Amino acid sequence: MADINVTVNGKALQVPPGTTVLQAARLAGAQIPTLCHVAELKQFTSCFMCVVQVEGRPKPIPACSSLVSEGMVITTDSPAIRETRRTCLELLLSDHNGDCYAPCHLTCPTGIDIQGFLKLIAQGEFRKSLELIKEATPFPASLGRICPHPCESECRRNRVDEPLAICWSHRFVADLDLESGNPYIPPCAPDTGKRVAVIGGGPAGLSAAYHLRRKGHAVTVFEQHEAAGGMMRWGIPYYRLPAAVLDAEIKVITDMGVEIRYNQKLGRDFTIQSLKDAGYDAIFVGVGAQETTRMRVEGEDLPGVMPGLEFLARVARGDYPELGDSVVVIGGGNTAIDSARTALRLGAREVTVLYRRTREEMPALDIEVEEAMKEGVKFEFLAAPVSVQEVHDGLMLTCQRMKLGEPDASGRRRPVPIEGAEFRKTCGTIISAIGQRIDMECLEGEKVTCSSDGRIEVDPLTMQTTIPGVFAAGDCVTGPDIAVRAMGKGRLAAVSIDQYLRGEPVIGYGYNFNSSMGKLDEVDPERFARYEQAPRVKMPELEIERRVRTFDQVELGLTPESAVAEAKRCLECGCAAVNTCKLKEYATQYGARQDVWAGERRGYFIDNSHPDLYMETGKCIQCGACVRACRDIRKLEVFTFVYRGFRARVLPYFGLPLSQTTCDGCLECVKVCPTGALVATRKVVEKAYDLP
Repeated sequence: MADINVTVNGKALQVPPGTTVLQAARLAGAQIPTLCHVAELKQFTSCFMCVVQVEGRPKPIPACSSLVSEGMVITTDSPAIRETRRTCLELLLSDHNGDCYAPCHLTCPTGIDIQGFLKLIAQGEFRKSLELIKEATPFPASLGRICPHPCESECRRNRVDEPLAICWSHRFVADLDLESGNPYIPPCAPDTGKRVAVIGGGPAGLSAAYHLRRKGHAVTVFEQHEAAGGMMRWGIPYYRLPAAVLDAEIKVITDMGVEIRYNQKLGRDFTIQSLKDAGYDAIFVGVGAQETTRMRVEGEDLPGVMPGLEFLARVARGDYPELGDSVVVIGGGNTAIDSARTALRLGAREVTVLYRRTREEMPALDIEVEEAMKEGVKFEFLAAPVSVQEVHDGLMLTCQRMKLGEPDASGRRRPVPIEGAEFRKTCGTIISAIGQRIDMECLEGEKVTCSSDGRIEVDPLTMQTTIPGVFAAGDCVTGPDIAVRAMGKGRLAAVSIDQYLRGEPVIGYGYNFNSSMGKLDEVDPERFARYEQAPRVKMPELEIERRVRTFDQVELGLTPESAVAEAKRCLECGCAAVNTCKLKEYATQYGARQDVWAGERRGYFIDNSHPDLYMETGKCIQCGACVRACRDIRKLEVFTFVYRGFRARVLPYFGLPLSQTTCDGCLECVKVCPTGALVATRKVVEKAYDLP
């Protein structure tokens, strides 16, 4: 028979009789998405992702099972077709019960593949674990000591017993690497010939520099102090983060080729314009927020009253101030707690933290407050400073008793003075640690748009400022925040800067679909019923008697045995097929959402009884590919459709566990599964997940 003439997206071609529309489209170079289609198997036509428009026909047709006819004019992509495909995806997703990414991974501001690196630790692959972590951050050892680990709050293990010790775990592999004498130096892409200036060598700036260098760009960091690290160096005491650890991680960055120029301050030694004139193709601003907020009380400029950040920076430089026997620290954040514990180590006999709210409202980490209490720091809650006076034996601090009123803008109850309830306290030193602010002076004369409090305004999706080619992140954008968030935004800025330098649209990460089983308290308890309780690892610590008179590190680190045992507690919530799942790929491509069609979801369970593969029914889209592959390729009948209507699903025959079926582990079903419903016995993911 003669070939058939068809037109696909305006391109004429001839195809033999019996050719499907999908085959013809692919011959014409058109890409049509499919989920249920497997070339070697009989068509099933269940997903309808492959629909196309044929001239003269009122409705789209499935390309995989429709044969071409003479003169057929086919359109494979149009707004209407894309909308139809998106609707098909959203219907499938409405009943999709699984997580693309583990909640811990999504919560980590730097995007560390937590599930992946823990799996590697569990297998004893410590170096590979470190390499995977360093896809996301250059500071796993430092963060392992100082991060408040928001990831652990979202860890699904909370529903079983206690969260994974994620922070301590990545510190473990990072410490091993640094102590090996041959630390891992991440590879960099070939040089692009582009130059980037990074203003500020703190968490955001160094993170941006690291990721930009990895992408092949030449990076110069301009740091205003004599050493880099920002708040990690000047605002966190050595008993939490030893300088040697921070120095070692920064050295890796410079060994990669990043140049750091010290004692270079924006506004004093250079400007953004002068950097442009010097030939830099893009500029990143990460100047932080290292100015202490003033108390605005009488006497705060007296000798013996010092800002918390200044105090901690002096100690970091080895300049130990004379404090006297009694020290009062004013504030409730981590800087206040760090100042109090540092004052003890400098010989103060009595250290009191004065805070105007209660313990429940303190922004400081609970663990830091608890450690301070163990070490002997006292706390005076619901008290605020009124004035400071010099007296013969030091300073007299007048304080006001407070009570809690209505919530303020932060959501915390506002402290209200109790009339007539004042008290006085004599001390040798007062340390003010009530907050931080941005040094607005360094931005004077620059054309970047700033808010009234000095924060640089950026596009939150790209971190680009109002000046093309100038990006910013960290505390100078958000206000005072934790280091890990500054690092995460530095990484995002690096992605955007790379796009800018390559002449691509600057979109940041862009849209990346993520399926979720819900928030921590929303997940069906049945999901956790099969897990046995296992205690969380304990961190070895320096004994109290030694630690309060030394700046030696308090948390001593995990052993290989304890790190492996802890990693094995991971529930592996993220999908093993996250990087290959066609459903996720198309949901991202077509901008599909999971919450469009609300309603009941079918039950969820995992069959991991078989040694070669496991099945997660909540991720099955009823494409029937596994049924056909098992039957037609392997000539076995392991899977079948059961029930009808909404309850229909693919299961092993008679509802048997996979281990009791005729399955011989050939894995043909796994090869054709378009989602993560069928997965070969899990192998470690050695490539970092793309950030959602």
